[in-house]
Amino acid sequence: MGEWFLSFVEWMTNVPPLWAYAVILMIAWLENIFPPIPGDLVVVFGGYLVGLGQLQLVPVILLATVGGAVGFMCVYAVGRHMGEAIFDQRRFRWLPVRKMRKARVWIHRWGYGAIAANRFLTGARSVISIAVGIAGMQPLRVAAYATFSAVVWCTLMVLLGYFLGQNWQVVAVYLERYSVVVGGLLLVGLALWGARRYLRRNAR
Repeated sequence: MGEWFLSFVEWMTNVPPLWAYAVILMIAWLENIFPPIPGDLVVVFGGYLVGLGQLQLVPVILLATVGGAVGFMCVYAVGRHMGEAIFDQRRFRWLPVRKMRKARVWIHRWGYGAIAANRFLTGARSVISIAVGIAGMQPLRVAAYATFSAVVWCTLMVLLGYFLGQNWQVVAVYLERYSVVVGGLLLVGLALWGARRYLRRNAR
């Protein structure tokens, strides 16, 4: 965990509660647009502040959920507006086109279930939201599934911070390992799905 992040959470400990709530909302939104932002850890830290009595449980979960869901829908809107043009690497060199193509396969395979699971797919949330937009999936259903995913995940993160107390920082280690495991399982799942489709086509 970087020194800058430790300095950030120390600052957050000392600000008025209203500011802390605003930071949780903003970071939960921003991490969808700039994935390197450690949004989950900020939410976990919010749970720790709940344990200290500086913040309240329900507002922290609510604001983290709203920020995550709105952030998802913002990126979804970009994908819906840009469509297939977003895969043009001459214009959008900074975008992870390969990951977005994988996310499109997930959408094709699991449909709205991929949206419901997006918060649990750390490292792939943004590409899923943009792939959902490119696919032109129904906005209200997308918003409902994205909100469901966010409320379940954020509740889990806040409760982890609350119950771990001063040991909340260990979540960073386990989130990194979790991300590696989930990424590996997704790759295996896609490989098996692709092999199954290939065998079915040959059988026909």
